[in-house]
Formats: sequence, C-alpha cells, structure tokens
Amino acid sequence: MRYFLCLLILFITSCSKKETPQVKDSSVSFTIDGQYNGTLSYAIGMKPIIVLNFTEAITSESLEKNIILKSDNGDLIQMGFDTSNEGKTVQLNLQTDLKSFTIYILSVSGSLKTKNGGRIVNPLTITLNTGIDNTDKFPRISDEELLTLVQKQTFKYFWDFGHPVSGMARERNTSGNLVTNGGSGFGIMSIIVGIERGFVTKTDGFSRIKKIVSFLKNDAQKFHGAFSHWLDGTTGTVLKFSDKDDGADLVETSLLMQGLIVAKQYFKDISPEETQLRNDISELYNNVDWDFFRKNGSDVLYWHWSPNYNWEMNLPIRGYNECLITYVLAAGSKTHGIPKTVYDNGWASGTNFKNGKTYYGIQLPLGPEKGGPMFLDQYSFLGINPKGLSDAYANYEQQTRAHALTNYNHCKENPNKFDGYSEECWGLTASDIKNGYTASSPTNDRGFIAPTAAIASLPYVPGEAMKALRFFYYKLGDKIFKEYGFTDSFSIQEKWFASSFLAIDQGPIIVMIENYRTGLIWDLFMSSEEAKNGLIKLGFQSSKI
Repeated sequence: MRYFLCLLILFITSCSKKETPQVKDSSVSFTIDGQYNGTLSYAIGMKPIIVLNFTEAITSESLEKNIILKSDNGDLIQMGFDTSNEGKTVQLNLQTDLKSFTIYILSVSGSLKTKNGGRIVNPLTITLNTGIDNTDKFPRISDEELLTLVQKQTFKYFWDFGHPVSGMARERNTSGNLVTNGGSGFGIMSIIVGIERGFVTKTDGFSRIKKIVSFLKNDAQKFHGAFSHWLDGTTGTVLKFSDKDDGADLVETSLLMQGLIVAKQYFKDISPEETQLRNDISELYNNVDWDFFRKNGSDVLYWHWSPNYNWEMNLPIRGYNECLITYVLAAGSKTHGIPKTVYDNGWASGTNFKNGKTYYGIQLPLGPEKGGPMFLDQYSFLGINPKGLSDAYANYEQQTRAHALTNYNHCKENPNKFDGYSEECWGLTASDIKNGYTASSPTNDRGFIAPTAAIASLPYVPGEAMKALRFFYYKLGDKIFKEYGFTDSFSIQEKWFASSFLAIDQGPIIVMIENYRTGLIWDLFMSSEEAKNGLIKLGFQSSKI
C-alpha cells in the first residue's frame, strides 16, 4: 500500500511540473519592402510591404492594440495582419494606400504578448517617409492643350487678382494693397497673351491696360520719370522695398516699360482710344531720365535713387544679370538716352560679366559661375528675342540655351543628393522657399525647385522644359497646380510645397510659353522703335532689327 501511495504522489508531482510552461520573451526584427537598412528610418512608396519577424510566436489577439501605424498628424492607418511561420512572422496589410509626402510612425509595443506569456524585449518605433506618388493626378491631354491650360490658369493671377483700383499686379497673393511695377510689366504682356488666346476679349483687355496706364500716368509717384519697386495700388504712393529703397528703381522701371512697349505695339488701331494709349505710353517712356541714373555722368547706370537718401544705395548695374533690358531701353531713348560707352564700360565691365567656362560639355559665354539663377536669362528676354541675337560679347541664343542646360544638368546630376531631383524635376531661380526667399542656383542649391525656372525656359530647351512641365502637372499637380497656376516652389526633400504665387514668377511662365509657341511677345517688342534704337545703338545684330 505504501508503495502504491508513493507512486501516486510521484505521478501527481510530475504532472504538475508539465502543466507550468516556461515563460519566453521575444525580440523582433523587420523588413520594409524586403529590405533592412540598419536604421529605423525608411523612404517608402504608397503601398509598402512591412514584415515583422519574432523569435517567439505571438498571440494574434494582441496584434491590433500593440502594432500601430499613424501619420505624423495623428491619423490612424487601419491594418490587417497575416501570420505565418507558426505565429513568428507577421505581415501588415494596409487597408488604404498611404499619402504622398507624408511621415508615418510605426510602433511595435513592448506589451505585445508571446504565446508563452512573454513580452517584446526590443519595442520599435520606425519612421516611414513617403515620397512622390507616381500616379497621374489629372487626365492626360495633348501637350498643346496642356500649354494652353497652364497659360489660362496663370493668366488668372494678373486678371482675377489684379488690383481693383489700379489694375496693377500685386507682388504676391498675400500682398493686399501692395503692387509691383516690374511685375505689372509682366502682367501687361500676360494680358496681351490672354487676348490672343481668347481668355479675355480684346475690349476688356484694352480696358484693363488703359486703367493701368492711366494710374501710372496720373497717380503713381515718379522720380526723374522712373518708378519705384512697390506702390500702394490705390493711391500710387511709394511703399518702401527696404530702408533706403524709397524712390526710383531703374530696373523695375525698365521691366515695366518692356510690358508697356509691347502693349503700344499691340494696340495699333487708329481709333482715338488706342491712339491715346500709345501716346500715353510714349510719354511715360520718354519722361524717364535714363541719363540721370549715370550718377553725375559716370559710365555706368545706377539701380536706385532716393529723394531722402540720394545715391546711398550705391548699386551700379554691371555684370551679367537680369538687367540687359535696362541698358537697351536707356540707349533707345530719344529724350534721355545713354551713349554706348556706358554699356561697354559699365554693364560689360563687371566681374561676373564674362564667363567662357564649360559646364556639362556646354560653354557658357556670360554670367556668374554655372549661370546663376534662371531669371538672369529670362526677365530681359521676355521682350528681347535672343534667337539670332549677338553683339561684341556673346551670341545670346547660345547664352540662353547654355544657361538653361547648365541649370538642367545640375539638377539631373544632383550633386547634393536632394530627393526628387531628376531630368524631369529641375529648375533653380529666385523664389519663395521654406521660411524665406532666396535666389536658388547651382551654386546656391538648397533643394527647392521653382516651376517657373524650367517652364520659362521652353524657348531655349523645349525638350527638357516640356518634360518638367509634364512632371509638375501630372505627378505633382495635386500639390502645386492651383487657382493661379503653379505655386512658387517646392521641396521633395523637405516635403514642403509653397502656397504663394509671385507676379515676377507667374509672368515669365505665360509669356515664355507664348514666345515658344508663336513668338508673339518677342515680335511685338522687337518691332518697336524703342527696342530697335537701343539694340542698334549698343551694337547688337539680329534679323529682327
């Protein structure tokens, strides 16, 4: 009896030990789209394949509460879970595609339980960054239809958003009552494109330009016939651009005059109204005392003059930049014209005038290192046709093409390794950037692409520019194609997209698309007496003059 009792006690003890399983903790590893890069940060697409691997089997009941995917603004992403490998492998099945240009956080909690009652010894927090969603954001249309659409939408900046009193162009979409003289010159040319494209009637377009000219003649402050950078759009009084920039801005004046001269050439009817418009524009141009801005007869033009600070800004206009138009119009004046020596000894004598270096196999005749921002070869050439144009210093068809190709190839090569740069995504110029404004260029590249830089290069590099336009519209259109066309800039690296529109960036888009398509604005400006006189006097040669 004692023997059997001992056996029974031994059996019960043995069974009791088997019923108490050993607790086993687990570690977790993972792959994103089949890869582990050694970090907790990944660039992903819209449909990532996320797989978690555990050293111990995981209870399925604890997955939903302890494996969580959220966007950085707190939106929870619904997921399902497929388990395999006896509960040691879990694949996350996202119920919807992720959003582009968004940061997501994947959390694997330490509270996740193993089937043996253990815990996760290395809980994870993984950062996932989505980039470009390569699906088309708008239906495909022909390139001609796309060009017209971009022009039409961009035209709205100058038409719908023009100042209600003066008709002038606001500096940007947040400027309120502040209007820009140079940007209004671009706007006048854009309105003429709008008339030709049927976005507005000729009667309405004429009425708007007449309002602008009347405001400039009768209300806008002038200094020796020149205009300031900014004006109050209602009263015409100067609004300071900077502390001492409260008077004449000769470059803004020339950009304004470029547009006015185009309008003068366009409205050629002998009707009293159109005749009066032409006379008013001639008067505005002839009243600019270009020679005064030589600052006591020196052989260079000066950018600023102030009634309060005189010449204290002290900025000579020399070296290759956006100001060629200033010298051409100053030379073309019959009332206050400058001699050719001012062009040769002033403009052409700057340290950044001659270049001659070769970048990406292309020689750049003029300008700063690697060409500088694209606007240097765009603002003056909205009206001046560089095709077949040359002088003692350069062939300007070669100059504008070389500059654009240098800008393009820099972005294609992408030496700074910015996300998104490619042969389709390029264009560096002055624009808004995150928390500021800068003149982006190959030597000042901070990762921000400005659509105007590439699109306004269509006449120079049509193939490369059209690729960029398609990319901006089809691939990024949901982010950057808005009420007034393309917003000012974006950075895929920073996942940042401007909400702003600037007159001096919108204008070149619509005008240069038209110059690419028909040469309209080039033909109008180059046919003018003012342009012909200035170009010939400075020694330019072209079949257009």
